[in-house]
Amino acid sequence: MMLIGCAVQCYGSQEIDTTKVYSIPEVVVSDRYQTREVRSAVPLQIFSHEELKNLNVMQVSDAVKHFSGVTVKDYGGIGGLKTVSIRSLGAQHTVVGYDGIAVTDCQTGQADIGRFSLENVDRLMLSNGQSDQIFQPARFFASAGILNIQTLTPVFQNNKSVNLNASVKSGSWGLVNPSVLYEQKLGEKWALTANAEWMSSDGHYPYTLYYGEEGDQSSREKRKNTEVQTFRAEAGLFGNFSDTEQWKLKAYYYQSSRGLPNATTLYYDYSSQHLWDKNIFIQSQYKKEFSRKWVFQASGKWNWTYQHYLDPDYKGTTGQSENSYFQQEYYLSTAVLFRALDCLSFSLSTDGIVNRMNCDLKDFAKPVRYSWLTALAGKYVNDWMTLSASVLSTVIYEDVAKGNSAGGHRKLSPYASVSFKPFVSEEFRVRFFYKDIFRLPSFNDLYYGQTGNIRLKPENASQLNVGLTYSKRISDWLPYVSATVDAYSNRITDKIVAIPTKNLFIWSMVNLGKVDIKGIDFTASVSVQPAEKYVLSLSGNYTYQHALDVTNSDPSTLEGKTYKHQIAYTPRVSGSGQAVLETPWVDLSYSMLFSGKRYALGQNIAKNRLDGYTDHSVSVRRGFRWKKTNLSLALEMLNLADKNYEIVKNFPMPGRSFRITVGVKY
Repeated sequence: MMLIGCAVQCYGSQEIDTTKVYSIPEVVVSDRYQTREVRSAVPLQIFSHEELKNLNVMQVSDAVKHFSGVTVKDYGGIGGLKTVSIRSLGAQHTVVGYDGIAVTDCQTGQADIGRFSLENVDRLMLSNGQSDQIFQPARFFASAGILNIQTLTPVFQNNKSVNLNASVKSGSWGLVNPSVLYEQKLGEKWALTANAEWMSSDGHYPYTLYYGEEGDQSSREKRKNTEVQTFRAEAGLFGNFSDTEQWKLKAYYYQSSRGLPNATTLYYDYSSQHLWDKNIFIQSQYKKEFSRKWVFQASGKWNWTYQHYLDPDYKGTTGQSENSYFQQEYYLSTAVLFRALDCLSFSLSTDGIVNRMNCDLKDFAKPVRYSWLTALAGKYVNDWMTLSASVLSTVIYEDVAKGNSAGGHRKLSPYASVSFKPFVSEEFRVRFFYKDIFRLPSFNDLYYGQTGNIRLKPENASQLNVGLTYSKRISDWLPYVSATVDAYSNRITDKIVAIPTKNLFIWSMVNLGKVDIKGIDFTASVSVQPAEKYVLSLSGNYTYQHALDVTNSDPSTLEGKTYKHQIAYTPRVSGSGQAVLETPWVDLSYSMLFSGKRYALGQNIAKNRLDGYTDHSVSVRRGFRWKKTNLSLALEMLNLADKNYEIVKNFPMPGRSFRITVGVKY
């Protein structure tokens, strides 16, 4: 018994998610309540596949809004651009992982999370600083936060060799969204998956257009140029050779065609701009445990991205503006885990990356970036403490076909975290982490026309977090209660900002900004089980952020006008809540988002202010069993209050809408 306890403690706290699952014969342990968020040394938030179903969300970007400390810029509608910023550090400081390998965009430095559907997502995880996992690619050490998207892995039960899931969503504003997932068992060691999804919507939702300040003359209009069509296809091959050796290969294809709606201002909401996107990547990961002490992992990826932009009403001499952009990435990563003792491990990972970009702009630089990342990390776990530390080495070299390049960068980035449990009988923990990290200027920052500046330095960020976590089983009818509270302080220096130069039409990127961010994140959840087969789950989070521009205090300068003002699009208060009631007949869910007032620009004056908002949604779900087939039906009502609130100024969000989903699982 003591041996089993030590194994559960050491392996459960160490690399269980990224090496293998250690099974004990004839013992099955299952628990519907996840305590990983409470045990983590860094703020960690997780949505499981079942929890995502009850959030009344359709895309990854919609689900991420329910995480605490997160700001999602949403330009309205299903097809609008959506980016995620953790604790006001900026979207470029957040790495998005897809099945353990990063999703990148060297052109802008930020990923559009609006293109990821939830149909094949098994789990969403958001980590501040970096994950407790030390056995991972070096790229995951090189950011201020990680949003990891874990897709479904095939599981075959009752001697089945085929799984088939299909669903169709339909709803307001012409929404049609069919999807299918096929899983095939190929002998004892191999499995194949294929997943495809198509989505179409006209997005012509109604909104109120104000001709001046709210309360002045207004008219009821419909959003224009909001049509969107997307198609996504994935195929995966899984090789489970033994308990100590696994390999997986994934091929991904995505394309979209979408109109770009204009800002609803100045009596004018017409827009004809259009954007076409294509993305193909092939990625693979191999893991091998040579012995109890040594584990090896290799990852590789090839990524190709195409973007075509058209403005047929451009007011220049050509009469229209049309450009195509191409990106390619070659990525290779290796990592080694060494377990020196039962509860002490070290890892070494190194990544090599080549990024290329080209477009049809005249005299474009055609930059190439070569990156070499190396991370050395250690982790110690015992009965009452988890301690981890790492150092990341970054070496960058750039070259261009035309003009001058930005040259190279070399930097070391440290990180340390600790979590300790002061009371043996209580799952109460105190946690702390510190991280110093940076983000490189994007290719747009460096090379885009008259705007780019090849002399830009990396944008630096320091993060400090102190938190408390607690969870407990109270009784049979109150089986789970948990809460976390984290206070943090972030500081950004050499922030990359755009400023006007010769005139208001010619801007330049410079290292001019400094931002001081302080805040508190609070999360809580409780599960109530008043009777067998009846479960009520309640959860929520609240964030307070004081994110101030501290660049320049001189009131005579442009920067002085925003000194100690809240940075743009960052509310002081925000949060979300969820309630799910599970019964033998139907599952009922309610979700809510709220945000306080924000400012569209750095100067906190009345004309830049955006009002706060609250968004309520409800759903009812019912499952049926017919022979060997599971059927499901879900009805959702979104934005019950029918408010066209704005997340981005002059880009109204959809009002009340409806969705119906029919699913078949065999």
